[in-house]
Amino acid sequence: MTTARKPTSERRTEIVSAAAGIVADQGYAAVGMRDIADAIGIRGASLYHHFSSKEEILYAICLTVTQEPCEQNLPLLDAPGTPGERLTALIRAHIRHLLHRRVEYMVGLHERPALSPEHRAEIDDYVHHYNRRVRDVLAEGMRSGEFRALDPGITALGILDMLNGVSGWIRGTTCDDTDDVVATYTALLFTGLRP
Repeated sequence: MTTARKPTSERRTEIVSAAAGIVADQGYAAVGMRDIADAIGIRGASLYHHFSSKEEILYAICLTVTQEPCEQNLPLLDAPGTPGERLTALIRAHIRHLLHRRVEYMVGLHERPALSPEHRAEIDDYVHHYNRRVRDVLAEGMRSGEFRALDPGITALGILDMLNGVSGWIRGTTCDDTDDVVATYTALLFTGLRP
């Protein structure tokens, strides 16, 4: 009897997820490729078939919390509606992504300095692009009078820092938990943004 092999992309996703958990528990410097392979239950040679190095795995973890939000969340800023409505939709999606990828966010936040300069530059490009798009929607809301006049760049950084901080404490797994966090955060943010 033969067992079906998982597609490469599915196996890579499993590896990245398992590696994030190990790195979050032990720290990037303390974890080796053998530790990751053992945790997943595969041979070291099989792990090297998917990733050439531990740093490449860290890069993949960081992509899940930078590239994914750019692709999944930023289109919400182009949807119809006021800047406030679009920003609210982004906040909801951002917090839901944080809940789904909480461990990866923690690893990306603490271990990103271990990336190679090329990989770190690419991750930073995603982060800067996301920040820029939020800043632009804030500036639009400030111009229209929906938001009070503040420095849109600093405001965007403050909002995203506040949102990303959720990954350090959120533990809920239900939609209600996420909805409560979204409602509280949007109330806090929009109270401060309204003229």
